[in-house]
Amino acid sequence: MKKIVKETAWFLIPLAIAFFMVLLFFSCSDEGFNDSDFVAGSVFTDSNIRVMLIDTITVETSTMKFDSIITSESDRILVGKYTDPIFGVVETSSYLEILPSSYTIDSEAEFDSIVCYLAPDKYYYNDTLQTNTIHIKRLSENMVPKNGDYFYNTSTVRFYEENMGALSYSPRPLQADSLEITLSDSLGLDFFSRLQEKQITTSDEFKEYFKGIAVQPDVADDGSIIGFSLDADKSYIRLYFSIAEEDERVQEYIDFNFNTTSTPIPFFNRISAVNPVSYLQTLTDEEVNLESSDAENQSFVQSGTGIATRIRFPYIKSLYDIQGKGTLLDAVLKIKPVQQSYNDRLILKDSLSVFIVDENNDLTQQLRNPDTSPVLAILNRENQEFNEIYYELPLATYLESLLLTEGNTENALILFPDNYNSIVDRFVLQGSAENGTVLEVIYSIYDETE
Repeated sequence: MKKIVKETAWFLIPLAIAFFMVLLFFSCSDEGFNDSDFVAGSVFTDSNIRVMLIDTITVETSTMKFDSIITSESDRILVGKYTDPIFGVVETSSYLEILPSSYTIDSEAEFDSIVCYLAPDKYYYNDTLQTNTIHIKRLSENMVPKNGDYFYNTSTVRFYEENMGALSYSPRPLQADSLEITLSDSLGLDFFSRLQEKQITTSDEFKEYFKGIAVQPDVADDGSIIGFSLDADKSYIRLYFSIAEEDERVQEYIDFNFNTTSTPIPFFNRISAVNPVSYLQTLTDEEVNLESSDAENQSFVQSGTGIATRIRFPYIKSLYDIQGKGTLLDAVLKIKPVQQSYNDRLILKDSLSVFIVDENNDLTQQLRNPDTSPVLAILNRENQEFNEIYYELPLATYLESLLLTEGNTENALILFPDNYNSIVDRFVLQGSAENGTVLEVIYSIYDETE
């Protein structure tokens, strides 16, 4: 830790006095206390009290990447592709098993058409002014995880190259209109005849015949990634047929819904980022930490692919080196996004979730407040007009736990967006240099008098 150089300004004194009065009250109470709690009393009343604002404690920032992210538990279909100046070519595609809502078609019915409907769920990322293209492919193998009960962002399932349907469209993700992708008549007729002739009467028979679909972007796309609903009443494949009556033909249909209820879930989003900047290419293993000093004083976050900013406070216990006895009153970490790394297309989320990882970067738990609510890094935009925005992360409880832990702990915090397995939002954050990432600690010192 660098030398502590700054004491609190006058406006912090009322805070300290109020805090000490509360401690004094409880110290005189007969109520029971946790042994680890700091107990005040005559020590304070007979002491010289100083309250210090310390902003020189070393903050180590780096970037790590999880080997894979579970995406079969995602709450949306993600399809699209764009080129990012830092993270490379970002691409998402979805793999889904489908099941018919009925296995009965009237013997007098005649096939009309088959259409895939995808309803936007209002999530999007990057440039929606560019045209996107969706291709529907037929899977050539069953949706069965290769390891365990989950599919991951890195999972693969083979499919036939021939299109069953395709659509080029101008994304309007905030509008409710569904995309209508007309599928091939040959597929529709095959579905129709097998159901009408009762060649398929159960879900197992259907899954053996038809493995599922892959929803793919076009290889030439460079626009946006769009989220589509998984709800059965919003996104589905519909087989239309009609029956002749005396004066008209009556149209009917059977829906083929995306299967998200089986175990393991036969659905996932594949999410990749190819050819990022050179230093991100060093993240080849989960245990690799890319120090900010080796990445132009930056750290990175990219949901979906598993890239996260990692934060440590290796010298927090040097607070004990300050002469006299003391206690931590408050602590806030401020992290600035790199200027010009975000814009109206590459947007900043209003908050980031905080998790704890061990020395091997294995995820252990989400960081929570004493009331069990999640700790969040909240984007402070008060001085946005002066390009002074930063994420503000309250850390008093976490740092107090580090101070009370015997020896040094190798765990660290990581920053990740909420729903990181269902989005592709990315962030570039400043490292721990001056005016970048800073930890502000309010620390009180009291010296016992004789």
